Amino acid sequence: MKQYSYLVLLFLGISACQSDHREGQEQFRERQEAILERLNETDSSTAYTETEQPAIAEEERAATAETERNGQTATSGDKVIGIKDGDTIELLQNGQPVTVRLYGVDTPEKTQAYGQKAKQFTSDLVFDKHVRLIVENKDRYGRTVGTILLPDGRSLNEELVKNGYAWHYKAYSNDKNLANAEADARRFKRGLWQDANPVAPWDYRKEKNQQEALLHLYQQGRQNVLFICVTVPALAFITLQPTAMC
Repeated sequence: MKQYSYLVLLFLGISACQSDHREGQEQFRERQEAILERLNETDSSTAYTETEQPAIAEEERAATAETERNGQTATSGDKVIGIKDGDTIELLQNGQPVTVRLYGVDTPEKTQAYGQKAKQFTSDLVFDKHVRLIVENKDRYGRTVGTILLPDGRSLNEELVKNGYAWHYKAYSNDKNLANAEADARRFKRGLWQDANPVAPWDYRKEKNQQEALLHLYQQGRQNVLFICVTVPALAFITLQPTAMC
């Protein structure tokens, strides 16, 4: 009887050990599955990120292609090293200075009202900063004509017009953004639009060139230069010798 009791106890002990062993194996298997599941999730996340990068690069290539189709060339990271006037700056590209004339805008000349303010406005926005240049073409003076994008993405060209420091240069541009920017500046009387009769810089340059041409003719001693002399009460048109004065 005692031997039978021992056998029963031994059998129960063995059964309990086998049960504990099976439970241990099951727990170990569950832990392995959990670890594998986490690894798979990490791999999937990494794979998504890696596939996302080519997609972004493809978008950038598409944007560059669109720019080139429009006849533009884009560069980035150029440092502004000089401000010649409100609409003309100097960049450092590949160690070489490049003069850039802003596309589609015309700021007052330095001797005009708001000429110095326009230059200061441009300087405050871009001097000694890295900007992006979108090239349009070259002008007759060999300058690069283009749009300057500020570090925050705004267009320097548009900012000048919008704040009343430049005209939209319609003779060379039909840009709607610039046209709208000028309309807003006029309506709210920003910058130069505060004056009753602001003179467009192209008109100012034309008049100045004519005056300089007449002065040059006079100084060169040309004969029969036509001068207009205002007398009181009549206006007399007379032909004078170079030494004569009106």
